[in-house]
Amino acid sequence: MASRCELLLICVFSLFFALAHSKTLKRDVKALNEIKASLGWRVVYSWVGDDPCGDGDLPPWSGVTCSTQGDYRVVTELEVYAVSIVGPFPIAVTNLLDLTRLDLHNNKLTGPIPPQIGRLKRLKVLNLRWNKLQDVIPPEIGELKRLTHLYLSFNSFKGEIPKELAALPELRYLYLQENRLIGRIPAELGTLQNLRHLDVGNNHLVGTIRELIRFDGSFPALRNLYLNNNYLSGGIPAQLSNLTNLEIVYLSYNKFIGNIPFAIAHIPKLTYLYLDHNQFTGRIPDAFYKHPFLKEMYIEGNMFKSGVNPIGTHKVLEVSDADFAV
Repeated sequence: MASRCELLLICVFSLFFALAHSKTLKRDVKALNEIKASLGWRVVYSWVGDDPCGDGDLPPWSGVTCSTQGDYRVVTELEVYAVSIVGPFPIAVTNLLDLTRLDLHNNKLTGPIPPQIGRLKRLKVLNLRWNKLQDVIPPEIGELKRLTHLYLSFNSFKGEIPKELAALPELRYLYLQENRLIGRIPAELGTLQNLRHLDVGNNHLVGTIRELIRFDGSFPALRNLYLNNNYLSGGIPAQLSNLTNLEIVYLSYNKFIGNIPFAIAHIPKLTYLYLDHNQFTGRIPDAFYKHPFLKEMYIEGNMFKSGVNPIGTHKVLEVSDADFAV
């Protein structure tokens, strides 16, 4: 029995020894050193040594996570955020082919995202929000089939939302707000079976909700829909109530018209409904005020009829327990 325990210990120590002495893939070392050369002193001061995954007594570079594959270490995560990086998107990043997470948010990156971003086939999280990135959103992002989180908000992207984003079967969170995007929101996004959060607010988008949900079974998992501060028009179709997982619907500051369909009050988990600053007319169906989860409705800046409570000129309607009384 003792010999078997000794053999097990030898195997364990051999494994740790191998991990400790694995070499980092030359491709990744070269890429990180190119990135190091392009990012400036704010990052370089904490990136010490020749090996980004650590070398001897030196730890891995700050924000760099590595894992072992066979006899080599590879870079799987790069998180360098809120350090005021200035300059174009570091194209050498696209040579880190084993990346699962790329987080460069809250910097001062400029220029376009290079089309080579489509090479990062293992990427799950891409976070580039709060930069100064420009040009169009590259359709090559649609090649990142494992992507679950895409954060491109608070930049200066222009052009249309690429319909290629609908080719991301695992996508759960899509943040595109606060850019300069134009055109219509691709209805193809509604085919994303796992999408929970869609935020395209504060852009220059046009079109209607009816167009957005025109496919049968659109947005089956969607919880949060942010369409605010655009140039969207038309009415709210009753078919929106088919999105039964909706919790937040944010339609403020658009050009929507017409009555609020009674069916919307029967979205089971609806919690926040923002209708303010549009051109809605008619009355708010009483069913909204008996909804078991609805906490807030914002209706100011419309043309709702007055005279029947609860209707009209309320700036913010906060639904309380009393409103649920039959």
